[in-house]
Amino acid sequence: MRFKAIKKSLFFSLFIFSGILFAQDPIGSETVTVVKPYTPSVSDANKIRETPSRNDSVSLQKKEVQYSIFSVPVASTFTPAKGRATTVERERPPKVYDNYATLGFGNYSNVLAEFYSNLEIDRSSNFGIYLNHNSSQGGIEGVKLDDKFYDTEMNLSYNTRNRDLGWMAEVGGEHQLFNWYGLPEYNASTDEELYSLDPAQNYYSVYVGSEIELYDSFFDSAKARFRHSGDSYSTAENHFNAEGLFEIEIAEELISTKIGADIVNGKFDREYDSNMSYDYTFMNFNITPSLLILRDDLSIDLGVNFVYGMDAETSDGNFYIYPAISASYRLAGDYFTVYAGVDGDLQQNTYYSFFQENPYVSPTLDIMPTDNEYKGYIGGKGKFSNAVSYNLRGSYQSQFNRALFKKNYDASTLEGEAYTYGNSFEVVYDDVKTLSFYGELNVDVNRDFRLGINAEVFDYNTDEQAEAWNLPDLKASLNADYQITEKWYTGANLFYVGERKDEARSISLVFDEPVVTLDSYFDANAHLGYRFNDQLSAFVKGSNLLNNNYQKWLDYDVQGIQFLAGATYKFDF
Repeated sequence: MRFKAIKKSLFFSLFIFSGILFAQDPIGSETVTVVKPYTPSVSDANKIRETPSRNDSVSLQKKEVQYSIFSVPVASTFTPAKGRATTVERERPPKVYDNYATLGFGNYSNVLAEFYSNLEIDRSSNFGIYLNHNSSQGGIEGVKLDDKFYDTEMNLSYNTRNRDLGWMAEVGGEHQLFNWYGLPEYNASTDEELYSLDPAQNYYSVYVGSEIELYDSFFDSAKARFRHSGDSYSTAENHFNAEGLFEIEIAEELISTKIGADIVNGKFDREYDSNMSYDYTFMNFNITPSLLILRDDLSIDLGVNFVYGMDAETSDGNFYIYPAISASYRLAGDYFTVYAGVDGDLQQNTYYSFFQENPYVSPTLDIMPTDNEYKGYIGGKGKFSNAVSYNLRGSYQSQFNRALFKKNYDASTLEGEAYTYGNSFEVVYDDVKTLSFYGELNVDVNRDFRLGINAEVFDYNTDEQAEAWNLPDLKASLNADYQITEKWYTGANLFYVGERKDEARSISLVFDEPVVTLDSYFDANAHLGYRFNDQLSAFVKGSNLLNNNYQKWLDYDVQGIQFLAGATYKFDF
């Protein structure tokens, strides 16, 4: 309805509008003639004066104002200082002296002496002298035999360096004295018989060696050493080992090859239970090529160790192939790196290495190499912060003919030598598999304080021997150094060794050999020092501070609490 109304309204409006249009008259046309064009013009106008004239009867003039300044002098003591650039205070580096001497004395008549001298021959060469002596007159409570010892070493060296190479040569000698004082509890010898014994064993050693390093050559480095060792019982051993390293870089990959030779020859004057002499000669030759691959955070070293070992006394030789593989990957930069590897080698055992580890061995050992078939390991290392770093590792090792120290049985009724009273050790060999876990934590708080802690647990599996003789199930240590002030410094060394196994044997117990468990022990050592100046300092050292009466080897008690005081003097000629 509304639409129709609108429609009607619109129609009506159009009708009316059209009617109006048609109702108007049309406009007519007219003609306009232009006579002259229009020319506009502008007339002049009077400009209004900016300052109108005044007709006032009173005219005021502006008075000139004069200003004056009243100055009062003010006294001032401020004097500006001239600008000067700030300088950085540099710490004076400590002077390094070429020579030093140390001398100390303690209870048990302990003596410590060291001397080192570095003589400059020219700008690139120098000659060094080193002398070290450590001794004690003994005095362990309850020991029936003499228990004194001393250890002396002297080393002469020559070093030279130039643009192409560095070269070092050395010659030295050692003299060590120990006593077989560890008599078993069941020893039935009379005091008169024991007093007549001379349980001293002297070890002698002389050596000569050389090393060379080339800076711009595929022949990277080489080293060689010859050592002759002997003792008071006519034992003689000659040991020569040499090693060379070649490196070539191809297509940004490093290819290296190690070659080496290890030869040992020796003779024992007699066996433990007979007067027959014993000779041994073993020769090992090896070559180990490897390829080093570096890819950003990944490092891989792929190698193989080829070894030929020969027993010259029996003309028996064998060829061995060992893996030499290692890899590491940085998962979180310096904070965590995972690493793993597997390697092996034919280890040359020597009389010298045995009496360095256990000086109470008898001069009647059986010498042969150890076949380290393989050792696989995996671990992670990194740091928690710039001051704290860590290392965790697990490993599994398989060895054939691993050397184990074992107490000798009492054969004094047969031979009567000073080492045949059940107071010396022999070396036995067995196939041993070892599972171990290692952890290490290092803290470098600042230059004044450093702390290191490590521990390793072991689990052994032997083939023929009842136990892995004298191998601990746990080892741990702590080392700390602290610079108290500029003058005072201190440090500590704590170590823990777990239980070990050995046999308490006698000639009457050949078929009934009881296994003995040696107790674990904890040893605390510390030192305190004071520097009078750059050259002179004094120190006090303490060992076995808890006064533990433990045995490192079966029947060998150690000295109790020990103190040693001395001084160190540095100087130049």
